[in-house]
This record gives sequence, structure tokens and C-alpha cells, in this order.
Amino acid sequence: MTNSNNNKQRAFLKWAGGKYTLSDTIRKMLPKGQRLIEPFAGAGSIFLNTNFKQYVLNDINKDLINLYKILQYKPEQFIADAAKLFTPEYNIAEEYYNLRAQFNATDDPYQRSLLFLYMNRHGYNGLCRYNSKGGYNVPFGKYKRPYFPLTELTAFAEQAKQAEFVCENYRDTFARAQDGDVIYCDPPYVPLSKTASFTSYAGNGFGLDEQADLANAAEEVTAEKNVTVLISNHDTIWTRKIYEHADKIKSLKVARTISQKGGNRKKVGELLALYKPKN
Repeated sequence: MTNSNNNKQRAFLKWAGGKYTLSDTIRKMLPKGQRLIEPFAGAGSIFLNTNFKQYVLNDINKDLINLYKILQYKPEQFIADAAKLFTPEYNIAEEYYNLRAQFNATDDPYQRSLLFLYMNRHGYNGLCRYNSKGGYNVPFGKYKRPYFPLTELTAFAEQAKQAEFVCENYRDTFARAQDGDVIYCDPPYVPLSKTASFTSYAGNGFGLDEQADLANAAEEVTAEKNVTVLISNHDTIWTRKIYEHADKIKSLKVARTISQKGGNRKKVGELLALYKPKN
């Protein structure tokens, strides 16, 4: 039996709202271009499953971008050091909370990057969350044997040779766009309910004003430059309103993959809004 996902590359991080399952659909909607710009890089599934000559990957989460830069410049050392944390003695609650405390206490970029990967794989449900003081506060995940993503780390490091990683506001990333570039935006999604929100993962809220401004940014850059923008989000009355000036809207149902209980995964409506250059 053939596996249709044989040629697809998974991210090395667990990530709420990751785009692995949607990567084929998104790739087909993206036009050809020299450079792909992602203002909301997340775990990098679109980066990993496209073939642009150059990439600019931004995320407001400085720990995430720091990890990517370290993996880009010294992959062998990082992978070897990270593997040491994926042994049974570190997969107990006491050690997890000890290492989480070390992460919150240190400013050393290399140490934080190692512990960020460790906590992503050992923490509850692969969540990435910080408290109001900037402290990482995801609890222990209680997994029998956390997976060490050797293959995925190696693939990311190889693809990273074509990438520039930045940590800035999405508007600053849009400002980098030049004629011929393609922009893919995967912002924190509009919540489906008043209690559902992943906006706290970087300590920065991404509210309805920012959602509307992102749509404005897409309209502006496509009016001024030969740039195409694709935005993904939940399919709601509100998102359809803010993306009403898009050239194409594609709606689809996607199963949520962050849930620990697979039987409880529900399909939710997602949309892809495509903005084409106007000149």
C-alpha cells in the first residue's frame, strides 16, 4: 500500500494549528516565485514542503526563532546535545519541572533552544504557552516515550540553508516584500468560541484588530507591488467579512490534530484567502 504522505516532511516541533495536513492544498494555491515570506512561521510545515529558492521566516516568539537559527548554524552539535535530554531519566515530572525552571531562569540562547525542544516534546499536548511574566508554564505531558525528531531536525537544518530567520512584527515582515515574492500568513486563528484562543503562546495577544489589519496589509502590498498573499484562518462570518476583498476564497474542513484523544478530534471549517497583485 502506498502512502500519499511519503514525500511530505513533518516539522520537528509539535504545534497547535500546524499546517502539515493542509500543506498540499496550500502549496497548490501558492504561485511560483523566487522567495516565500512567512510572517507567522510557527513549526514551518509550509517552509518544509515547498521549493522556493529563498525564504524569510518570521515569528514573534523569539525562543522559536532562536532555536531555528541555532539549528541552521550548528545542526550537528545541537542535535547531539538535544538527544541527551530524550532519555528515561528526563521523562519524569520532577526532572521536567526542574528543566522548565532552568529555562525560565536563563538567558543563554543555546541552553534555551535545547530546553525549548525538550519541553515541546515532553510537555502537555505540545502546547507552547507563557505566563504574564514571560515564564514558560506548560505542565508535564506524561508520555511513555517522547519521540526524538532526528529525521525532522536534519531535514529542517538542510532546508534552513535557504532561509533567513527574523523575529519582528508582521508589518515589518510585510515591508520586506519585493516584486516577485510570495507571502503566506498563518496567524493565530480567530477563536471559534469566546473561550478558545491560542493567542498567548508568545505573550502577545493577536486580537480582532490585528486580524483586520493583517487583511489590510495583504490588500496594501498587492496594490503596491507584484506580490501574492495567501492567508489561512478559521472559516467564520467575521473572517469572510475581513477577507471580502480577496481574489479567491477556498473553504475546507480540517481535523484538529493537537487533541490528545484522537476520537474527540472534530473537523472545523478553515478558509484560505488569496490576494493577487493588482499591477
